Amino acid sequence: MEVGGRVLEIEHGRVANQAGGAVTVRYGDTMVLATATASKSPRPGADFLPLTVDVAEKAYANGKLPGGFFKREGRPATEAILAARVIDRPIRPLFSKTLHNDIQIIITVLSSDGVNPYSALGIVGASCALAISDIPFHDPIGSCVIGLVDGELVVNPTYQELQTSDLELMVAGTGDATMMVESGANFVSEDVLLDALELAQEVNGAIVEQIEEIRAKVGK
Repeated sequence: MEVGGRVLEIEHGRVANQAGGAVTVRYGDTMVLATATASKSPRPGADFLPLTVDVAEKAYANGKLPGGFFKREGRPATEAILAARVIDRPIRPLFSKTLHNDIQIIITVLSSDGVNPYSALGIVGASCALAISDIPFHDPIGSCVIGLVDGELVVNPTYQELQTSDLELMVAGTGDATMMVESGANFVSEDVLLDALELAQEVNGAIVEQIEEIRAKVGK
């Protein structure tokens, strides 16, 4: 599908077929692999949802290999930790209150083009992987970022556009409701912010329709 003038491509069935659900999400030349897997039985004594979300930024995604003294991947970068939190936040409330199985979602950055940020892609990938898995998750969500560049609202602004953008508004939501809003901005009017929220919800609704279509074809 087209999002913000670029193609958002979701692919299933090529990699990680042993996971409960797995998809790759590509936007420009940025690509992430999202996998979702759950234990077969509830965690004994748990009265909460044991959900873990991890984001792995691989050096090879940027065309590099770790060198010098440490010749392996290091601890997660700040951006990866924040991305994991931002993926967890809109998804966690959508699980059943009676679900106590261990659930693990891993977002692996396979390729970074240095143009398109991957955080929103991680939410879309996690949502789609859950939707087609055997894990009970009935409300898939979409996600996008809205920027304000030269007075115009931009869907999924690039890293370069974000440097001059007066707004960086990330919104995640189902087709009917907004689940999460996170924003940083210079001073903008309430009308601009409301227009941005409406645009984001419109985009997210279209992404949810695409995920529902995928689930109808390959869902477990």
